[in-house]
Amino acid sequence: MSNSTIQPEMLRHMRTDEAANYLRLSRSTLEKLRLSGLGPPYIKSGQRIVIYKLEDLDGWLEGRKHLSTSE
Repeated sequence: MSNSTIQPEMLRHMRTDEAANYLRLSRSTLEKLRLSGLGPPYIKSGQRIVIYKLEDLDGWLEGRKHLSTSE
């Protein structure tokens, strides 16, 4: 499938590897965050298929902002 046939809404949904890349985390770190409940929201699309919405990844990052190292 070429990029010209990918629907825009498909670009807003990422599998674990893509989401980890987007967040600049390792796949393992993202999986551990998911297991602990401290990671971004996700969707289970199948028994082993996990999907992240782009807006959820962005929201999770925004929620982790800090203004000082003492926070």
